[in-house]
Amino acid sequence: MVYRWRNLTRVALALACIVFFAGCSTQTTQSTTKLPFKAVTPSPTSINTLVPTATLGPLAARVNGEGILLSEFEAGLKQYQAAQDEAGIKSSPGDQQKVVLDDLVDQLLMAQAAREGGYKIDDTAIQTRLDQLVNQAGGAAALTDWQNKNGYTDESFRAALVRSMAMAWERDQILASVPVMADQVHARQIMVTSETRANQIYQELQSGADFATIAKQYDPLTGGDLGWFPRGYLTQVEVEDAAFSLEPGKFSQVIHSKIGFHIIQVIEHDLKHPLSPDALQKAQHQALLDWLKNRRAQAQIEILVK
Repeated sequence: MVYRWRNLTRVALALACIVFFAGCSTQTTQSTTKLPFKAVTPSPTSINTLVPTATLGPLAARVNGEGILLSEFEAGLKQYQAAQDEAGIKSSPGDQQKVVLDDLVDQLLMAQAAREGGYKIDDTAIQTRLDQLVNQAGGAAALTDWQNKNGYTDESFRAALVRSMAMAWERDQILASVPVMADQVHARQIMVTSETRANQIYQELQSGADFATIAKQYDPLTGGDLGWFPRGYLTQVEVEDAAFSLEPGKFSQVIHSKIGFHIIQVIEHDLKHPLSPDALQKAQHQALLDWLKNRRAQAQIEILVK
């Protein structure tokens, strides 16, 4: 249905570290590969008491006093530009820089929140994750080649790995907090592109015509069935508002949207109905966006690159 939510998230940042690091597996391996850096154990802290992170290189940004390495930003920018070139997408250098920096800031905000929430990491956990990456890459040499090819130093690779593990933990906490049940309606619709025809159909319905029969004429495949949906799910807000304003069995007046003219009939209404996988995914996506928006509003963010 064109009226249902499409999983159109913002353009995903093509930083390989997001896919490479954040998809953490629970399986462990018996690799003897050792870390090229010394692991650290961050402790829970308050967002207001974070102190600047000691680094061995210049910074691209600071978030609540914690630094994002310039080398990591440059590696991410290189990957993002390569991904855009491959996809045939063109954007200005300033826009590319903003996308990469925004993504790195979001990752660090989530990692900071994870530490505040009690998330801890030690040498063993980092070693386990590194062993997984070695296996996924096809060996230690392959992982080193990937690191060098994508512009990561040992320090920036370490920073991305540790942060991504904390970020994935916090992401899972946010997604898990979204209720799996919600106030929902089950509705069907008749949609046409002609206002005149829509008004004629509305008159027929008022005269006693069967809604389901007419809906089947205009949508033989589904009979106009929109299924169950919560608020904020349909792309046509006018249709959704009308559906939630109706009692079961009732139908709406003609509704004009950007894609046509609709008449809605509510079949059922349940205050606590299980969300479909697609609706739950949208709710989780929105919860993550809202979380980041609120977190950014409270954060001290310094951009140090021009």
